[in-house]
Amino acid sequence: MKFSLLMLTCFALIACSTQANYNSEANYQSGKFYNPEQQPSEVGLFDAINSIYFNSSEYPLPSEPLPVKPILISNMEASTEPSMVKLGHSSVLLRLDEKYILFDPMFSERASPVSWAGPKRYTPPALSLDALPQLDAIVISHNHFDHLDEQTIKALIERTRHYYVPLGIKPLMIQWGVPAEKVTELGWWQEAQHDNTLIVATPSQHFSGRSLTDRNETLWVSWVIIHDDLRLYFSGDSGYFSGFKDIGDKYGPFDVTLMENGAYNSLWQFVHLFPKQTVQAHRDLQGHYLVPIHNTTFNLSNHAWFEPLEKMEQEARSHQVELVTPMFGEVMTLSTMNEFTQRWWKAYLPGTPSAL
Repeated sequence: MKFSLLMLTCFALIACSTQANYNSEANYQSGKFYNPEQQPSEVGLFDAINSIYFNSSEYPLPSEPLPVKPILISNMEASTEPSMVKLGHSSVLLRLDEKYILFDPMFSERASPVSWAGPKRYTPPALSLDALPQLDAIVISHNHFDHLDEQTIKALIERTRHYYVPLGIKPLMIQWGVPAEKVTELGWWQEAQHDNTLIVATPSQHFSGRSLTDRNETLWVSWVIIHDDLRLYFSGDSGYFSGFKDIGDKYGPFDVTLMENGAYNSLWQFVHLFPKQTVQAHRDLQGHYLVPIHNTTFNLSNHAWFEPLEKMEQEARSHQVELVTPMFGEVMTLSTMNEFTQRWWKAYLPGTPSAL
């Protein structure tokens, strides 16, 4: 694994640059997007590899397969309420008015530019690509490999009506075969009306890049979904910043926040949320139910695989936040959110008798 990651330096030299002009955007200058509050310093690839693989936790991966409940789409269709399900990592399938929206679909084995090297998933998706229903929309938060997966996008072109992406990503989608008229690019605070659903690109504090030469040439966003009485927030990736409160003040309160909780590291502390910050961001957003995402799928930092969930539980309890922790594949609705309070991962902690 260590050798494979080192080999990625060669492939990372291949840029996906758009070289577009977004000078009208407040957070764009000299061909690059930036974070107004905290522009993180670049972390070298070798520093990241050293942290993840040479100074890692004793438990970077689970010792046995984690539970996944295969989805029956009929379970989502059985409810007249909006329903949603975590498929893996940050991929979430949302059903509104018999139509499906898919966030950050990532179904490949590796979060990498190549199929034979890079971070390998240790928990399979709760639904296969072939079993996905027709999609009314795919929504992308940023262009990192664990959120924007080329093979997944290509496989879903014929079954997807429209795509909503941050500024700069449209050319890449077109390059992969997505018709230009099917892609809507949005900058921070820009809104799009998708039938009866309002889709809003909201700020996040992160960065972008798929190579060593295209850093921050495309934007990173979080997403707000407003449909009838439902208000949902999808964080994508972000460090903690005042934007969470701004979003909450403008579009909250939110019924559900799907919040990043994993892959944090002191080396990149300004672009990923630590568990305490995730809970605070949820409170800033004026969220009701907090659903953690971005964990128990890939090893992307030096913490134990279970640490994000364990610390999240402690923080949520201390702040009386309603933490919702479904297994991958369990279908949630607003009326059933309070049923997902079983902390399933505890049966798989080191030293715990096997749950299988």
